Amino acid sequence: MVLITGINGLVGSFLARHFLSKGEKVAGLARPNADLSLLKDVQNQIEWYAGDVLDVLSLEEPVRKADKIIHAAAIVSFAEKDKDLMFKVNVEGTANVVNACLSAGGKYLCFISSVAALGRKIPTNPNSFNDLITIDESQQWVDSPLNSNYAKTKYHAELEVWRGIAEGLKAFIVNPSVILGEADWSKSSTQLFKYIYDEKKFYPEGSLNYIDVEDLAKIVYQLFENQTDNERFILSTAVIQYKDFFNLVAKGFNKKAPSFKISSKISNILWRIEAVRSWFTGKAPLITKETALSSSLHFYYSNKKIKHLLQFEFNTLENSIQRICANLPK
Repeated sequence: MVLITGINGLVGSFLARHFLSKGEKVAGLARPNADLSLLKDVQNQIEWYAGDVLDVLSLEEPVRKADKIIHAAAIVSFAEKDKDLMFKVNVEGTANVVNACLSAGGKYLCFISSVAALGRKIPTNPNSFNDLITIDESQQWVDSPLNSNYAKTKYHAELEVWRGIAEGLKAFIVNPSVILGEADWSKSSTQLFKYIYDEKKFYPEGSLNYIDVEDLAKIVYQLFENQTDNERFILSTAVIQYKDFFNLVAKGFNKKAPSFKISSKISNILWRIEAVRSWFTGKAPLITKETALSSSLHFYYSNKKIKHLLQFEFNTLENSIQRICANLPK
């Protein structure tokens, strides 16, 4: 049986469906009154456990009964007000999952991390899409203004997994880039689709690394089948400029694409305005210092390692966008 934390989110729900399609028994850890709408078509096929990654006792039974554990539960936020809770859930919660696996013995863990956990530093000189900075699994964490609080939590969460591996846990880590999929488009990366559906006018000058959530689920399954251990893998299909990505999504929705580029100078002004607005209203800022910086730069997260191991063929961006635009609730 495979136990999935964060099963009711975008990644968790697609993982659940894929493992079920392969004949696997799937269990989900969910808090009371959790929104299970993303799983309504398979909800009755899942064995449910009430619990939380911050509740150590609630982890004991489901972890003991499972042989494979996928830890996908996390808070994704770039708002300063969420910093403390994000560190608690993302880092302490991961430590709890690792410890539960170690205590139960004989468990096999996959940690869903992020390319953000690899860390980045600001280039010495501004770069362009024709001068991409390549990042692969050998990248070492470096302190940088580009690293958001979310990135820091995922980095420290990874340290807990590596600690578990050092203590005998069989585990691997995947680092997806921006995950594209149909879910609640008021949350995380799916907000990009809502942004275009609402026909916003502006686009950043940087580029976007992405992966279809369906591909992510397939790869995680194949890594378990491959008995992968003590490894990390960047999961990213390709890189595309924001303008081109937004044009494709606009076409998928039959909407007007953004036409005004936001320069890095304008972004630096906007994040300061948003910080003030957020302070007065208590609402999350639309843009932060870190997102303003990163949205004007060009990085390429290499998928060479995963493609070589699994001979994996990623879905085309056009097919992914067509499916997502058709299935998102309007």
